[in-house]
Amino acid sequence: MTSKGKNVPPLRRVTDPERATAKKARESWQMFTIMAEFIESAERLAELRPAVTIFGSARIKDDNPYYAIAEDIARRLSDAGFAVISGGGPGIMEAANKGAYDGQSSSVGLNIELPREQAPNRWQNISLSFRHFFARKVAFVKYADAYVVLPGGFGTLDELTEVLTLIQTGTSRRIPVILVGTTFWRGLLDWFDARLAGEGMINREDLELIQLIDEPVNVIDAIFAFYDAHGIELADAERPPTHSL
Repeated sequence: MTSKGKNVPPLRRVTDPERATAKKARESWQMFTIMAEFIESAERLAELRPAVTIFGSARIKDDNPYYAIAEDIARRLSDAGFAVISGGGPGIMEAANKGAYDGQSSSVGLNIELPREQAPNRWQNISLSFRHFFARKVAFVKYADAYVVLPGGFGTLDELTEVLTLIQTGTSRRIPVILVGTTFWRGLLDWFDARLAGEGMINREDLELIQLIDEPVNVIDAIFAFYDAHGIELADAERPPTHSL
């Protein structure tokens, strides 16, 4: 079939029935595995809240200052009544799970199956395993009442920009997004201001979605202050708008 001089294959043309059947079977099975991940995360996490998701690098070792900061933040959050959700692996994820595990509330690991870098840490009261990044990302966002983001690489930046996009577009309710580590994040925030806001790629008010905080105790205070300022009880925050994830 041609369209304006282009070769466009006809819809559902099957040239090799056996190959097409095998491909459909693989894709159908993949859809079932995706559904299973959504169902399991809903069953395990729906009653968890209030909760805070902590993002950060898998490559940070336990002698890195950011590891100790993440552990301290998670312990304080746990003792303040928040379940703590992390990616379940090493580095900042391990520190977050360890801090929460030693505290009063649940430590949750949303593990991802990767060929390297990701092995589940042992500090998890609730441990889920995902094969699909996007199903895992939905769980990170859907069950969180705040996001705390420590230094990290591409994965951390992906998760940060994902939650900012969801909040900016109204797809997810507005909740605190806290970056920890002024030295690490300052250059990126300056670039957001100069390039993204300065050139009209975002509204300057969008920068107000982000807080930059260094002290663990101030992170917890900022989360409570956010809900106090918006007149929302954390119990009420568990009921997201109908258009949220």
